[in-house]
Amino acid sequence: MARTPKASDGKPSGSTTSGASHDAGAAPEAARLPPREAIVEALMRLAAEQPWNDIEVGDIAREAGVSLAEFRDAYPSKGAVLGGFARMIDKQVLEGASDDLDDEPTRERLFDVLMRRLDAMDPYKPALRRIAFALRGDPLSLAALNQVALNSQRFMLASAGISTEGPLGRVKLQGVVIAFARVMEVWFEDDDPALARTMAALDREIRNGERFMERAEDVRRLTAPFRALAQSLAEGGRRRRRRERRDDDRQDDRNEDEGNPLGGDPAAAI
Repeated sequence: MARTPKASDGKPSGSTTSGASHDAGAAPEAARLPPREAIVEALMRLAAEQPWNDIEVGDIAREAGVSLAEFRDAYPSKGAVLGGFARMIDKQVLEGASDDLDDEPTRERLFDVLMRRLDAMDPYKPALRRIAFALRGDPLSLAALNQVALNSQRFMLASAGISTEGPLGRVKLQGVVIAFARVMEVWFEDDDPALARTMAALDREIRNGERFMERAEDVRRLTAPFRALAQSLAEGGRRRRRRERRDDDRQDDRNEDEGNPLGGDPAAAI
């Protein structure tokens, strides 16, 4: 599979001026960016140089040349800035899309989109490597970042002409998120300008994903009658329970804490 070429200045085609502010000593340039972009660039510069857990919101604001009030207006937290970074990369990739591969197989289109995403992320590679390592042992952060990745990959798949709707849409999305995370692990250690190892890993993950989705579709078709029966039984059970609740006057007087050790308040578990 051919790799999407970069522009002559070494930056991925379709990149915006925000990528130029990533170089060391670029804080004055970042200050001329809109606050949201300046904050993203500032965080990525800091993350490339120091541990993730040492970076405070005040540090990011100073590096970005914005006040804490402007920071708060743009993002609610340091982690939310990573979501802003993901959206910035999404925009670069989508703006760089073309119809050159419209007649190519789905595999080729997806390969091109995801390689363009890696190209757009390339200026931030040191920061992303350090962040990934720091958050590897934080399940809550990983869960939040997974949701960010799902949103990003939904648009990557759309750009490749791949549907994410239907019964297997969520499975398809989560599969691409996991596959791309595996490719990034290779990319972090791939110093070859041609990214031969990364491209081989991406090609392998896409082919594995194709085989998995074929099996999943076969299973979905085979189990369709059983799922229809289960749905019918569940709907009958819900109707029966609704009738029982209407006939049971005791429901009106029941203590809402009955049988609930948290007293009906989810916040009590915090």
